[in-house]
Amino acid sequence: MSKNLKANFAKGLASLFIVASFTGYSQEKKPVLSGKERIKMFSKQKELAESSPYKDNHWQYIGPTNISGRCTDVEAISPRGNQYTIWVGSATGGVWKSVNEGTTFEPVFDEMPSASIGDLAIDPQNQDVVWVGTGEANIFRSSNAGCGVFKTIDGGKSWKVMGLENTHTIGRIRVHPENSDIVYVAATGHEWTPNKERGLYKTTDGGATWDKILEIDENTGVFDVVLDPSSPETVYATSWERMRLKWNDPRTFEKTRNCGIWKSTDGGNNWKQINTGLPEAKNRGRIGIDISPTNPNVLYALLDNYEIAYMAKKGELDSYNRQKQDVIKGATVYKSTDAGKTWQQTSGLTPETKVYMENHSGTYGWVFGQIRVDPKDENTIYTLGIWLNKSTDGGKTFTPIRDPHADHHGLWIDPNNTNYIIDAQDGGISISYDAGETWKHPIEPLPLAQFYNVAYDYSMPFRVFGSIQDHHSYYGTVDLSYGRDRARQVEFEHTLGAEGSTHVIDPRDNNTVYASVYYGNLARAELDNYPASAKQVLPPNYPDEPALRGQWVSPIVMSPHNNDIIYFGTQYVMKSIDKGSTWEKISPDLTFNDPDKFGDINYQTIQALDESPLLHGLLYAGTDDGRIWRTKDGGKNWDEIRSGAVPQRWVSRIIASKYELGTVYMTQTGRRDDDFQVYVWKSTDFGETWEDISGDIPVGPVNVIREDPFNPEVLYLGTDASVYISKNKGESWNVLGDLPFAYVHDLQVHPRDNMIIIATHGRGVFVMDANPINEKEKLMRRRRYEPEP
Repeated sequence: MSKNLKANFAKGLASLFIVASFTGYSQEKKPVLSGKERIKMFSKQKELAESSPYKDNHWQYIGPTNISGRCTDVEAISPRGNQYTIWVGSATGGVWKSVNEGTTFEPVFDEMPSASIGDLAIDPQNQDVVWVGTGEANIFRSSNAGCGVFKTIDGGKSWKVMGLENTHTIGRIRVHPENSDIVYVAATGHEWTPNKERGLYKTTDGGATWDKILEIDENTGVFDVVLDPSSPETVYATSWERMRLKWNDPRTFEKTRNCGIWKSTDGGNNWKQINTGLPEAKNRGRIGIDISPTNPNVLYALLDNYEIAYMAKKGELDSYNRQKQDVIKGATVYKSTDAGKTWQQTSGLTPETKVYMENHSGTYGWVFGQIRVDPKDENTIYTLGIWLNKSTDGGKTFTPIRDPHADHHGLWIDPNNTNYIIDAQDGGISISYDAGETWKHPIEPLPLAQFYNVAYDYSMPFRVFGSIQDHHSYYGTVDLSYGRDRARQVEFEHTLGAEGSTHVIDPRDNNTVYASVYYGNLARAELDNYPASAKQVLPPNYPDEPALRGQWVSPIVMSPHNNDIIYFGTQYVMKSIDKGSTWEKISPDLTFNDPDKFGDINYQTIQALDESPLLHGLLYAGTDDGRIWRTKDGGKNWDEIRSGAVPQRWVSRIIASKYELGTVYMTQTGRRDDDFQVYVWKSTDFGETWEDISGDIPVGPVNVIREDPFNPEVLYLGTDASVYISKNKGESWNVLGDLPFAYVHDLQVHPRDNMIIIATHGRGVFVMDANPINEKEKLMRRRRYEPEP
């Protein structure tokens, strides 16, 4: 670990200790850090789902039908007859299989304890045997940890966990071409914290046992692996020292000695580093590697090169309107013609190709690192970046292949027909029959949209709004014309916002929309005149003031007492009384404001915000660095209200009750601490004390809690696995409905149409009829004193 990284972790631990010591907090609920424990927890959830009185309530997928989501890997089987069988691994939507060359797909991993997929591998000796490594290795802000390696021997009908549960992310799986019992697994490790399970693993008994055959340290994992097809005991691997901090992308870490290329000629018993010709160790980032099947002495490496290309100018902004960092060389292709003894840079050696490669991966080369060699031509290679790129001269020059969606993460080339390629990207998958000249797409995009949230309006029929990772903000109509249990699947339309946004729609006109836009900016528009009407509404700060600091998804609240009043969370609570035309800060900085935790990602921000529907000026706020606040006088005075066993964790939601003035609910997520505990809290005294109401919910983290709009006894909860319901204000919980494993990031209940809406991060938007659950009609009759039918 670098000195800076060690210092930051030490300071973080020290600050946590100081807070605990001086405020009297005690963390009685232990964090859940083990993948093995998570698998046990998920088994318990399956038992709860099977015994739930709501197990037959159906979640209806409504879309979007025109948008897919990030796929991390694709593998295929050459035709049995005349059609390919295709396997797709998605970032947060599980594994999908097509037996008709992508015409239709079926999910085959829905009952497993993770939907985050790092890599797939089909056994070359038996095409019904497929290995899946869970845990996306790209470590996006919205990536999710896996819990080991899984195997099917019947083409995906059933699965068995094969161990390595604590690795969290898997970069590559390689099956020995001649011996199915020998499998290599590259474990990149935890996204947010150090862990000893990083490294390269090997099994010689089909996964019954594993040996770690390449281990570097607790911060360095193995990302890529390739076997020499002419001599499979010769193994090449790439190591990658990486971790996210809550305030930094991985690329900002100080690079040290541990990123490089390794070689073994005895199946992994002994290793040597083969970095001659590569940049010095401190400038090596993520590395992808591949070998030419027609000439195994030829290898290519795609390296994220941290050597500085040129200095950024003051005031020069990046794509998120932040000060641009010094520009690194980034994507660089190296070639070896002597089986890895030496490497020569091939890309970027002319001014034109230099510029091309600097733009190859944008500012985030740490999410790419994939390279493929044509199975029949050692000089034809593909690199995966913002676009899919092709070279036919050994990596000297590249041409972009403009597959319709950007950001590419997986590529399969048919070894028998190298014109046939399948590309996996942020928009799903695409198939080409002519080496990328033209593309075919699934008739129905894979339903993998990664929503962060959902809002609704009061149109007839009502519409839902949300932001989608890797896409933008969209809205769609909830069409119940066929019945409340037969919601139609619909296309969604582009709207105000960004890929990380919160939306609020003015209920008075169903036309005025507010949306957060990238790290604490805020915009307003009229839907019937978008985008022409879009306007940024937050005022600039004075030069001597701290810049406004907003989270990737910043909270917006429209006051239930006056819809002209808008609250917005940065490090301050901001308030406008005129629909965003003018603003005032009504709080001090509510975060710890630690200068050691300022980086290139906004952190120490308000993440959760709500105003009591019963009393104007009673507000609650929760921050991403674990502070919880209340004001009873509209922001004149603020009291910190974290107490008792409530840990210092990212506050994912805080909800003031609409039924009882002093009641407030809160959820916390430990995902960015690699903690999967269930944190759900209730206070009946305005947050002075908190009660743990998580009950026997086994699987966390928890993203959202909501009250039912009609029944004061009913609460809903969305977790990184499922939806739960309580009919006694949190005393006990049941799994709600037949949802596949899904990361439920948001939940709403439409107060007019009584439909439950959930936004999942990886499976799109679902709705459910709430009438049988909250018994709205019966409650309304009682309130009107009508007799039962």
